[in-house]
Amino acid sequence: MTRVIHTGDTHLGYQQYHSPARREDFLDAFAQVIDDAVDADVDAVVHAGDLFHDRRPELRDLLGTIRVLRRLSEADIPFLAVVGNHESTRGGQWLDLFEDLGLGERLGAEPRIVGDTAFYGLDHVPKSRRDDLDYDFEPHDVDRAALVSHGLFTPFAHADWETETVLERANVDFDAMLLGDNHAPGVETVDGAWVTYCGSTERASAAEEEARGYNLVTFGDDDEDGDAERPDGDAAAVDIRRRTLDTRPFVFVSVELAEGEGAERVHEQLRQHEVQDAVVVVEVTGEGDPVTPASIEESLTERGALVARVTDRREQEADASFEVSFADPDDAVEERVRELGLSSAALDVDETIRASKTADSNVRDVVEERVSDLLEADRDAFSPAPDASDVGDAEDETSDLAGGGDGDDTDGENDDDTESADDEDSDDAKNVDDTESAADDTETESADPDDDSTGDPGTTDGQVTMGDF
Repeated sequence: MTRVIHTGDTHLGYQQYHSPARREDFLDAFAQVIDDAVDADVDAVVHAGDLFHDRRPELRDLLGTIRVLRRLSEADIPFLAVVGNHESTRGGQWLDLFEDLGLGERLGAEPRIVGDTAFYGLDHVPKSRRDDLDYDFEPHDVDRAALVSHGLFTPFAHADWETETVLERANVDFDAMLLGDNHAPGVETVDGAWVTYCGSTERASAAEEEARGYNLVTFGDDDEDGDAERPDGDAAAVDIRRRTLDTRPFVFVSVELAEGEGAERVHEQLRQHEVQDAVVVVEVTGEGDPVTPASIEESLTERGALVARVTDRREQEADASFEVSFADPDDAVEERVRELGLSSAALDVDETIRASKTADSNVRDVVEERVSDLLEADRDAFSPAPDASDVGDAEDETSDLAGGGDGDDTDGENDDDTESADDEDSDDAKNVDDTESAADDTETESADPDDDSTGDPGTTDGQVTMGDF
């Protein structure tokens, strides 16, 4: 029997809403997962990608991650992971650094045996490069096998990667696929294999209303009740149970104003909620009087809210062409730049000029150096990206800015979720023979509106059924 924690989409280093406290929240959530792993004495922690939010995590984020992973290493619990699209770089990956430090292992085509289970890895691969994949893995000689990957797989929402294709073309029979990228937890069965998302460990967008957590996955014998079964009804193989984390509270308030009602009605509704140290997300609809979001946000902040975001949907509906929320101007710029369909080289230059910490006096020299390096290493980087509509396929954060929430959640939560404009990719990604294009370096991390996995922080045991998610 092999028991592992399946986690992912930790997005360390994400300073959501430009709040240093939120940055710490993401690290604290990851630390909770590791503490749980040590307390439960699991056989491994399996991370399904997007350990970091950005390809260039700051030193403090790296040091924080190292401190947490050391606790796992001291408990002699391996950390096995794949590369997600948020953190993928053109050269070596951050996971390679942790491997050199003895704090983690990057999964790939060779089996990593833990107990009686072989774990394989498939890094994030852009849609345009997936036809080149051969899904050729080294054989194993143990009882079970699991593939860990980062992408939007069927049959889950916003999928653009066929799970059936992976299972049919792979030369290894997988009992389970442990996935990251979709921030909504869920479990399905496909062709006799369990396919599951663990969800994100912190709310990376306001659309992620459900409690955050991870999966506890057991490969092996029947549980004590004898009800852990394979999807095909044979003897038990995989048991998946959901664990929730104690994360910063988000307060979601929707106020529908009747004719003649205005800001006072909004304040009245908000007074019914405890907002101290919370992120408060307010949506105003209805036929009532106009309200000023800034004044409501100020009132919430005075009451102790960490962050307050108020969106008057009626203003957006009045001007259908207005699709970007300017609650965060940086996010709006990110959205517009990504819609241009620029080459990866152009996006690299954009980040150097606009988004990096390069001193103004050094920008010219840095840009010249970057362009020179790209000319020598990857001329394809200067090719225009595919039609911008391809970019719209995914990136939950991008669609959040466009008023769509995560993925196709058309509620349009006013999130502050962003992605770096840098579209460097990995030409050494395991199982990938080519580099990642800029336009494909996007994702949809979606909170499924039908997901009912809400609950108070704590643990929720029980054999997994669709009802558990």
